Amino acid sequence: FLGYLKGVPFGWTFGLWLQWLIVCLALLVVYFIWDSILYGKEPGERMIRDRMEEKPLRVHGLPLNAPLLVGIICSVAFLRHDFFLFDREVAMLVLAALSMKFTARPIREGNHFNFYPINEVAVLFFGIFLTMIPAIELLRIRGGDLGVTSPMQFFWYTGILSSFLDNAPTYVTFLSLGDAVTQDMLAAGKDITTVGLISPLRSISEEILVAISLGAVFMGANSYIGNAPNFMVKAIAESRKVDMPSFGGYMVYSTIVLVPIFLVVTFIFLT
Repeated sequence: FLGYLKGVPFGWTFGLWLQWLIVCLALLVVYFIWDSILYGKEPGERMIRDRMEEKPLRVHGLPLNAPLLVGIICSVAFLRHDFFLFDREVAMLVLAALSMKFTARPIREGNHFNFYPINEVAVLFFGIFLTMIPAIELLRIRGGDLGVTSPMQFFWYTGILSSFLDNAPTYVTFLSLGDAVTQDMLAAGKDITTVGLISPLRSISEEILVAISLGAVFMGANSYIGNAPNFMVKAIAESRKVDMPSFGGYMVYSTIVLVPIFLVVTFIFLT
């Protein structure tokens, strides 16, 4: 979305489907193996309870909420503040309000819906965004001193910072750095494929943009604060009395599972 606001074509990101597919399939395989091992260690009475209380998977409220969800996505993609300052945000809030108004109460009660998780995430990320401003500004001003020039470097630098500074502002900051590197490459007469951006950004090497996009999104999963939905899942689980790993404990899991997959992505797509 932020790339789109900077001029990256809305459909360009869909071209990264192969990288997305490889990472998702690898994670699903790891999850299946890990979950199967842990499930095999469950006490017998719990397995019997699973079979006795088995319920078919159902999605309720779909006829109402599916069009509203599509409407929110279209608001992000196509509304550009043409009529008044916050038309995109107003449209999204109206659609969310319609869902709240017309979705049957038993559906929300059955899902134990409440605003506690989103409130906790909002407060946490408000503090994160305030404290990250100096770090992001320093990166913007002195980012060129890092000597980041290759797609592999952009992937890992963007990814490491997005793990702790949130992936969205990190993406935008490295987009500016990637633009500067691209202009140096063009000035040196290198033949590269570029993607056009909105002024003051001019264009960026497509290889660098791929690296930044992958690093920001994939490595946002490295910590609870790398991406808001990570912490949202934690907050929802804990509100249902499900124990979750600590901040450091989560990163042990992410290092063991994700980092090897990211090394494979680097080897296949960024070298």
